[in-house]
Amino acid sequence: MKVSIYHNPNCGTSRKVLGLLRDRGIEPQVIEYLKTPPSRERMETMLREMGLTPRQILRPRTALHVELGLDNPDLPDTAILDALEAHPVLMERPVVVAPAGVRICRPAERLNEIVPA
Repeated sequence: MKVSIYHNPNCGTSRKVLGLLRDRGIEPQVIEYLKTPPSRERMETMLREMGLTPRQILRPRTALHVELGLDNPDLPDTAILDALEAHPVLMERPVVVAPAGVRICRPAERLNEIVPA
């Protein structure tokens, strides 16, 4: 099974999900998205596959979120995608891409929706 994880090694939830994948016998492609962020096209594809808007993948509890005015409900999706592209730290994590779908695995148990235990 080909699985990828957009991972932040400094995030406890991201480390937990990576461990769960390995416990299930899966060695995923690990993409440290702060070093290698998804392209805009890839981000749009993942959002479509998750059925989410760009706003729904934003980490809302960051100073940068407020500083950039991303809490403005009138901000168009294109502006949010611009911010995600320029500042990958704004992306919620971890995001797991598996044959059965794509999920933000927060909480970690959301992994069960696309990778059975």
